[in-house]
Amino acid sequence: MSSGRRSRRPARSDGIGAHWVLLSAVMLTLGLALAIQGYINHPVDSDAPPGSARASNAGNTPGAVLEGGPIVDPRGEGVRTTAPSADSVALTFNNGPDPMWTPRILDTLREHRVHATFFVTGSAAVRYPELIRRMLAEGHEIGIQTLTNSDLAAVPDWRRQLEIRGAQKVITGITGHSPTLLRPPASYDNAALTQVQWSFMDTAADDGYLTVLSSHDSADNVRPGAEVIADRLTMLEAAGEVVLMHDGGGNRSQTVAALDAALEGAADPGHRFTTVGGSIGVDSSRPASTADTVTGHAFVWGIRITEAVVVAISWALVAAGVLTLLRAVLVMVVAARHKRAERLGREAERDRGWFELPMRKEILEPASVIVPAYNESAGIEAAVRSIAASHHPVEVIVVDDGSTDGTADIVESLGLPGVVVIRKQNGGKPSALNAGIAAANHELVVMVDGDTVFEPDTVHLLLQRFADPKVGAISGNTKIANRGGILGAWQHIEYVVGFNLDRRLFDVAECMPTVPGAIGAFRREALDRVGGVSDDTLAEDTDLTMALSRDGWRVVYEDEALAWTEAPATLGALWKQRYRWCYGTLQAMWKHRGAMAQSGPAGKLGRRGIGYLMVFQVLLPLFAPVVDVFAIYGLVFLDPLRIAVVWTLFLLIQLVMAGYAFKLDREPLHALWTLPLQQFVYRQLMYLVVIQSVVTAFTGVRLRWHRMERYGSLRVPQAAQERS
Repeated sequence: MSSGRRSRRPARSDGIGAHWVLLSAVMLTLGLALAIQGYINHPVDSDAPPGSARASNAGNTPGAVLEGGPIVDPRGEGVRTTAPSADSVALTFNNGPDPMWTPRILDTLREHRVHATFFVTGSAAVRYPELIRRMLAEGHEIGIQTLTNSDLAAVPDWRRQLEIRGAQKVITGITGHSPTLLRPPASYDNAALTQVQWSFMDTAADDGYLTVLSSHDSADNVRPGAEVIADRLTMLEAAGEVVLMHDGGGNRSQTVAALDAALEGAADPGHRFTTVGGSIGVDSSRPASTADTVTGHAFVWGIRITEAVVVAISWALVAAGVLTLLRAVLVMVVAARHKRAERLGREAERDRGWFELPMRKEILEPASVIVPAYNESAGIEAAVRSIAASHHPVEVIVVDDGSTDGTADIVESLGLPGVVVIRKQNGGKPSALNAGIAAANHELVVMVDGDTVFEPDTVHLLLQRFADPKVGAISGNTKIANRGGILGAWQHIEYVVGFNLDRRLFDVAECMPTVPGAIGAFRREALDRVGGVSDDTLAEDTDLTMALSRDGWRVVYEDEALAWTEAPATLGALWKQRYRWCYGTLQAMWKHRGAMAQSGPAGKLGRRGIGYLMVFQVLLPLFAPVVDVFAIYGLVFLDPLRIAVVWTLFLLIQLVMAGYAFKLDREPLHALWTLPLQQFVYRQLMYLVVIQSVVTAFTGVRLRWHRMERYGSLRVPQAAQERS
């Protein structure tokens, strides 16, 4: 991209932080959705409150409860317990509903005209509401077994309340009825009741709940065999029992077979086996109020919506991962082709693949080098000296765009032959470039920023691709000069990998979207045909490149033509630079969106180049915060090891791609040690820039021109010093 200059267009405020408001709202909503789904599907166990030894049943648990019947009623004054009548057995099922086993158990019960009580888990009920409705429609009784089947004795009070009331809201939202039966997870018979369990049973009674324990365990959860389970059901005592069985939580094929055998062998199964309420002669379900029903519906739909969000994110993550991998493979394969083509030339490549370079015909005609400059006193001397020392014949036109720091005076004081200074009122970089083009004496024009230095052979190497008459513009290879320090290293990696590696792909695919302002060569004819450099966008280099492609010109990349530029040395300066780049690129993409529907070179730019930018420089960065939030979700609720493995694989892909790009550019690899750290600071900065740019564009706020601070770190290459 180009260096910053002031624009003639009136500046408006960059907004009042609409992007931050939007990002915060999205992240909070996403975080809430993930937290809900994490809690529902992967609850994190908490330690029991201090002093609540789970194995102890000492303390204030009433003796009547420890020695009484399995149905406990702490409501009102005193505590009452009871058991089913002597001629009945309350058949109960835990841990459902399950999409496979619950329907088969319901079919078996219907076949034998038996009703039972199902203690359901709220999270499962949300997923399979049709099974809950079927239970109610077929005369079965519904109780709750908390929201996530968490052991209430091992969680703090707030979670107990959430577990019980959340499950109640789910059943109310699905059926319109409020259940009054509660079975705490990990509870068995009365004698095994702990002090903590009694405490929350007593508290639940304030909300009208009866607690149902069990007096006879079928042992179906350990799967001892269908015959063993059936024997335990048929060998019940005559006295009333509450039988514990399971319709969820695992493979329940033995439960289904045993239940069918036991009911088949019973003399009158419909009379002997019944619901908990039926066994004690009470109605355990009551119609919910309108307010409770509405609240229940909202609760259920809230869980469903968050689940849909998580599913969508999961699939989007898969798609993003696939795209990232495909991009890495594609750019490396294409870069290898590009490099080989440059080495072997057109004739050798013609029989090898789908990318061909024209026959080399050395370009020796002189070129005009235009240097637009606004307050470039820190680096203009190094830039002009390096260009004037070029091996290729050049005229250097420095266009001073109303500088106030003596930039033009510095250039004139150098007294270099072939260097011309044009002074003009400040009008912005496009007007400065157009003034330079108008003053140029040669057909071939090179544009370079005032903060950039060339190698002695840069201009000559850059111009050689003009041997092909279809080529209208050539991008050079921009290098970071001040790459010391971690921020400089990160930008160095980005230039080598993200910019120059992509440009090889764009060259092969004939869809180059940007010839950077730091180094680019153009045919004068091509510039005249598109009307010169436009000031419609803040990314005049991208705008111009796209205009040339739409006019039918080929835009190519020459990796041997090196230009050294200054990079921002602070995060604030980097933010301003990339914000302008990204915003200007969005403007250019929108301006040239018509290329998507065109044919020929314009269509290649639209469908390949602009499409690539949209996916990898807009959409994926916009999705990046979701990736980070989902990673935190995975570390908390999923398998941290799996998350670490995925992140490591992602990092390895980047390391391989970066290493290959550095090899192609003959760069030392020592800067790559900073790449892992880049994922925790630089990556976030870049996607926040994209978010701010997109929001700014959609809100219609015009971005001011952000001029980059100069540091004076540029030096004339040694060979250029000797030549000048």
